[in-house]
Amino acid sequence: MQTNFTADQLADPATARANEVLRSCVHCGFCTATCPTYQILGDELDSPRGRIYLIKDMLEKGRPADAKTVQHIDRCLSCLACMTTCPSGVHYMHLVDHAREYIEQTYRRPVFERMLRWVLAKTLPYPGRFRLALWGARIGRPLSFLMPDARLKAMLAMAPKVIPAPSPNDAPQVFRAEGPRKMRVALMTGCAQRALNTDINDATIRLLTRLGCDVVIAEGQGCCGALTHHMGKTAESHASAAKNIRAWTGEIAGEGLDAIVINTSGCGTTVKDYGHMFRNEALASEAAAVAEIAMDVSEVLMKLELPAGAMTARVAYHAACSLQHGQQIKTYPKDLLKRAGFKVVEPVDSHLCCGSAGTYNLMQPEISGQLKARKVETLEATRPDIIAAGNIGCMMQIGSGTDIPIVHTVELLDWATGGPRPAGLDAAGKRAVPVPILR
Repeated sequence: MQTNFTADQLADPATARANEVLRSCVHCGFCTATCPTYQILGDELDSPRGRIYLIKDMLEKGRPADAKTVQHIDRCLSCLACMTTCPSGVHYMHLVDHAREYIEQTYRRPVFERMLRWVLAKTLPYPGRFRLALWGARIGRPLSFLMPDARLKAMLAMAPKVIPAPSPNDAPQVFRAEGPRKMRVALMTGCAQRALNTDINDATIRLLTRLGCDVVIAEGQGCCGALTHHMGKTAESHASAAKNIRAWTGEIAGEGLDAIVINTSGCGTTVKDYGHMFRNEALASEAAAVAEIAMDVSEVLMKLELPAGAMTARVAYHAACSLQHGQQIKTYPKDLLKRAGFKVVEPVDSHLCCGSAGTYNLMQPEISGQLKARKVETLEATRPDIIAAGNIGCMMQIGSGTDIPIVHTVELLDWATGGPRPAGLDAAGKRAVPVPILR
């Protein structure tokens, strides 16, 4: 794609990077075939190619974002399926993230929308605040029919039936390996996950220590910054990320780390991009070092000796977009589940997003609802006993639309290797899951 940025514009590193991405696009349109919003809406401007044209025009002219551009950029899930499909290697993620930052700086949204986005940015990344908000949503849910806006109804519907108490395992500490130590890793405990489902971190710690890892919960870590980063709130996202970088850098400089383990794939995609995010900042080298050893939990488990198992449940594996497209990890979770003995099945169109996408299901509930219905239908068609996923957002989204139990992949692997039966398999309103005949 030909671009016409001025020398002054290209002096800005973010614009220079956008120019590189734009010039790599050859207009082929392969991305439209795998774009969820284009499939639903059928509008070229709601495809990656269409959005690229809008972003190019906005950035080249240096004009403030207009309502039309904002509408189509807001409708993007950032699922990154287009990056998997693109034969030219267009790094759409960097482009759309910059566009969102530019929109945040130049476009004045309606008052109600600004309020909603402010509330989400000040609530979701903070486990304590988020837990209080979930309790409030549970109390207010019976009155959702009075809500004048679909986004408010979506926020009330978000609260799970059971809101867990804080887990003591999320506090700064070290869990020692059982037997000889093979690795020393830091576990990212996250933010929203700590309020929605504490079983995931608990299962991760048990599994990793069982397989020979010292697991460090570093002092000072918190939200990865993804939620605010994808809202264009760069200062807030970088402040969150910087806390993690400093916390993990301290551990690297101390006893050292073999990996930073992330069990929420949406966070993993962002942490692995810290080197790019901080490339022009004082923490550039530290951020790059952190990104270099950041791994999804499935990557770490593939390096360890997961024992073979004989579990008998039929598991439908949902591939989170942030894992299969953002991190290009496609087979590891399935390989691990199969090694544990599970019968693994996959839905058709497994490349398509479930509609969760961070805050997308709250800010774009209608499109998100259509994507959820499609995903649930394809998963249920595989007739599974259990649905497994590697991202808390996907788990909440899909779980709200089916009576099939959905749990994190690591919870199943922990169960298969001697841990407790995942509580999510016995949740109220979910189907009964057969107990495996053998261990």
